[in-house]
Amino acid sequence: MPDGTTTSFTDAVSGPEMMANLRQIARWVKSSGTAEEREGLAFIDQRMKDYGFRTEVILHDAFISLPGKASVLVDGEAVKAITQSFSQSSPPGGVSGVPIYIGHGTEEDFAGRDLAGKILLMEGMATPATAKRATEAGAIAHLHISHHEHIHEMCISPVWGSPGLSTRDGMPRTVVCSVDNADGGAIRDALAAGKSPVVTLHAEVDTGWRKTPILVAEIDGPAGGEEPFVLLSGHHDTWYYGVMDNGSANAGMMEVARLCAERRDRMRRGLRVCFWSGHSHGRYSSSAWYADAMWDELDRRCVAHVNVDSLGGAGATVLANTAAMAELWQLAASAVQAHTNQTYKGKRKNRSSDDSFVAIGIPSMFGSISEQPAKHAQARNALGWWWHTPHDTIDKVDEANLVRDTRVLGQVVWNLVASEVVPLDHAATASSLLAELAPLEGRLAGRFPVEPLVAAATALREEATALAGRPAKDAAAANAALMRASRALVPADYTAGDRFLHPHALPVPNWPTLQPIRDLAATTPGTDEEHYAAVDALRARNRVAYALREARAAIAAAAAAMG
Repeated sequence: MPDGTTTSFTDAVSGPEMMANLRQIARWVKSSGTAEEREGLAFIDQRMKDYGFRTEVILHDAFISLPGKASVLVDGEAVKAITQSFSQSSPPGGVSGVPIYIGHGTEEDFAGRDLAGKILLMEGMATPATAKRATEAGAIAHLHISHHEHIHEMCISPVWGSPGLSTRDGMPRTVVCSVDNADGGAIRDALAAGKSPVVTLHAEVDTGWRKTPILVAEIDGPAGGEEPFVLLSGHHDTWYYGVMDNGSANAGMMEVARLCAERRDRMRRGLRVCFWSGHSHGRYSSSAWYADAMWDELDRRCVAHVNVDSLGGAGATVLANTAAMAELWQLAASAVQAHTNQTYKGKRKNRSSDDSFVAIGIPSMFGSISEQPAKHAQARNALGWWWHTPHDTIDKVDEANLVRDTRVLGQVVWNLVASEVVPLDHAATASSLLAELAPLEGRLAGRFPVEPLVAAATALREEATALAGRPAKDAAAANAALMRASRALVPADYTAGDRFLHPHALPVPNWPTLQPIRDLAATTPGTDEEHYAAVDALRARNRVAYALREARAAIAAAAAAMG
C-alpha cells in the first residue's frame, strides 16, 4: 500500500488542470515533422517551464512517412479507403489485379504459396509483421479488411526507428491500403463464390528524411545534474487531432511533472520528461534516436523508464492488464490496486510504445494503462473504436478516468523518484527466467546441460529476495548496484543480447537470448540439425550465464551497501 507521502501526491492530481491543458493540446493535428506539431509542442514547452522545469527542444533527422490520398476501386467502383505509413506510393495508374485472399496473413497463411507479383487480401489492420511477410513473398500490394466500419491508421515498418544502411532492406516494399469491413468483406465473399473482382489500389505517401522535435524537460535531484534520474515519456505526434492518443497522456505527464516539481525537496533523484515525435509516422524514430545519441548518459544515469500512452479513454475501465517488466511488476501492481478495485494481472512488455531503451538495459513499464472491457478488446479495440481515426477528439476522454489513470502513473513515478532505494525487484526477473528454463531442462536432459543456468538463476533469486526491505547504509552505492543488475538482465530478457541495436518492431519470445536453446530442444537427437543447433545453443548459454554472473555481482554489491 502507498505511504502517506504517496497518497498525498496522488490525491493532489487535478482533473481541471489536466483538462485545461488538454483543451489546448487538442487544437493541433500533430503529424511528425510538421509546423503544426511544433506549434503544439511549444505550448507544452511553456507549460513545463511554468511548472519549474528546465527545457530543451532537440531537432534531429528522422525517416518519416506521412500517408496522403488513397483510393481503392473494385471493378471500377470506388470504396472508402486509406493508405498506411510506410506503404509505397503506387505508380500513376495504380496497381490492379484479382486479389488472393490469405486470411489474417499469419506465417501459416503465407507458407508454401507463390505470391510474387500478387495483390493480397487480408483480415485485420495492417501491421509490421504482415508487411514484412508480404514484402518477403514478393507481393506488389496488400489490402486489409478492417474488423469494423472504421479504418485505422497504422505504421507498417518493422524497422525500429529510422532505417540505417544495415536495416533499410527490411523496410516494406508494397503498396498498402485498408478498407472497412463491409467493403472488404464483399471482396472476400466474391472470391469465395468463385468470382474474379479486380481491385485497383492508388496510394500517395510522403516518405523521407525531415527534422523532427523532441521536448526534454528536467528537474534535478538533490545531488545535482549528474545523479541518476527517472525517464517519463510519451509521444506528442498524433494521427489527426489524437486527443486521447496521445494528448491525454501528455496531459497526464504534465500533471505528474507539476506535482513532482512542487515536491522536489523530497525527491531522491532527478526526473526527465521527454515528449517524442515520430511515434506514429516514424516507428518510434525520436525515442530510438535519443537512445542512440544519449546512450552513454542513459546507461550511466537512467534508473527506469515509465512510458505512457492513451490515458483516460471513455469507457476504459480495465487497468489490470497494463504491462511492466518483471523488475517493476510489483510497483505496477501496487499502483493499480491502490486506485482501482481490480487485482493486477499484468502482462509482459511487448515491442511497442517507444520502448527504445531495452537494449541499454533500462527497465520499463506501462505504455497504455487503461483499456476497454474484453467485449471491445475482442474486436481489437482495446483503446476504443476511435483509436487512430479522425474521431479521436476530446469527447473520447473521460475526466474521471484521466484522473484515475494519472494517479496510477503518479504513484509509480513518485515511488521511483522518492524512494531511498530504487524499487527494482531482480528476484522477479530471476523467477521469470526460471519459468522459461524449466521446460528446457526436461527436454534437453542428457543432451545439453541447462542446469548451470538454473543454478545461477536460482541463486540470483535468493540473493535478490534477501535485499527486500533492508535499509541502506550507502543508498547511492546500493542504487548504482541495482542499476548495474538491470543492465545485465534486461538486454538478456528483451533482446538477442546486443546492447547497441534496436530489436525490430515485431513479436519476440520471452527471454529471446534463450531461443537458440529452444531451437536445439526442438531438434531430433542424433541428427545433423541437432549438431548445428548445439553450436548456437552453447553460445546462447554463455550469453545468459554471463548476464547472470554480472547481475549476481551487482546484487552482492547492493547487499554490501545495504548492510
